Amino acid sequence: MDKLIYRVKAIAKSTLILLLIILVMIMMYQIKKLQGTARVINYAGLVRGATQREVKLEITGNSDDALITYLDDILSGLRYEDGNYDLILLDDKDYQKKLDVQIACWEELKEEIQKVRTDGYLQTDIVDMSEAYFKLADETVSAAEDYSEEIAVHLRLLEIISAIIMVGLIGLIIEQTVTEVRIARTNKILEKKAYIDLHTGLPNKSRCEEMLHNVEFLKAPVACIVLDLNNLKHVNDTMGHSIGDQLIMNFARIIRNVVPAKDFVGRCGGDEFIVFVHEASRSETEEILRNLQNEVERFNCYGKNIKISYASGWALSSDYANCTLRTLFDKADQYMYEDKQRKKGLKR
Repeated sequence: MDKLIYRVKAIAKSTLILLLIILVMIMMYQIKKLQGTARVINYAGLVRGATQREVKLEITGNSDDALITYLDDILSGLRYEDGNYDLILLDDKDYQKKLDVQIACWEELKEEIQKVRTDGYLQTDIVDMSEAYFKLADETVSAAEDYSEEIAVHLRLLEIISAIIMVGLIGLIIEQTVTEVRIARTNKILEKKAYIDLHTGLPNKSRCEEMLHNVEFLKAPVACIVLDLNNLKHVNDTMGHSIGDQLIMNFARIIRNVVPAKDFVGRCGGDEFIVFVHEASRSETEEILRNLQNEVERFNCYGKNIKISYASGWALSSDYANCTLRTLFDKADQYMYEDKQRKKGLKR
């Protein structure tokens, strides 16, 4: 079920990203259209004013063929997207219809201008035609402005939709990030649990073995102490395994309290513990062992019927050339075994 939910969320995120890309492309196209429309509105309004200026010039006997050519060029650009002004034809039927009427009226107005030049403006209808043309040009500009407003409305709608998609996408990303962090934390906890001995709370045999697999030579001085309970089997056989577990926990707690917090203490076997003390000198190692002995004696003195008896062995990396943690452990383990045999001999 979790995999299905994860897959659905991944598909949803991909879909939202795709939609957002499409919307951005559409918005870019609409913005380009809006820019082109603004240019059309500007030149359509310019034609409206320039035509009135041309009529006034003709009435006063100051003909300007260059201005007429200029107006022809603009109107041709508005209708056919040609000319020198980079104009576009708006995709709006009302605008196109009004533009066609305006252009037809302009052709008639140009004929009337020729009559003004030959007969004088008093013999023509140029003033009335100019006013009619101004109204037509004004309607064309209004139609272009309405079309521009439609594009602007579409853009605003696209912006709103894009914002909603962005919020949804951000929400999915945040949710996914939170989920990934939670999974990472869970994995870290599980990984930690996989390396923790449930009875003592210390690193377990797997963690100890992982450290011992490191084949790098030790550069800084390290002390390895191996400790082994002498009486665990006897306690298990005579008092039960629950009492034996209690004995292990008590010994583990004493070791952990004696060894500095920065250094490693692990349970590497049923009744065996390993300690790595970094930056350790001989005197510091011996002090840890004395403190351990004192704490064990204090426990045995004030404790109940369960007494702790242990063997110990230790080794310093500075005493050996090209020393690894495994080498150090083997040396300390050997000394621990010798100590265990010696204590057995004393009991006899």
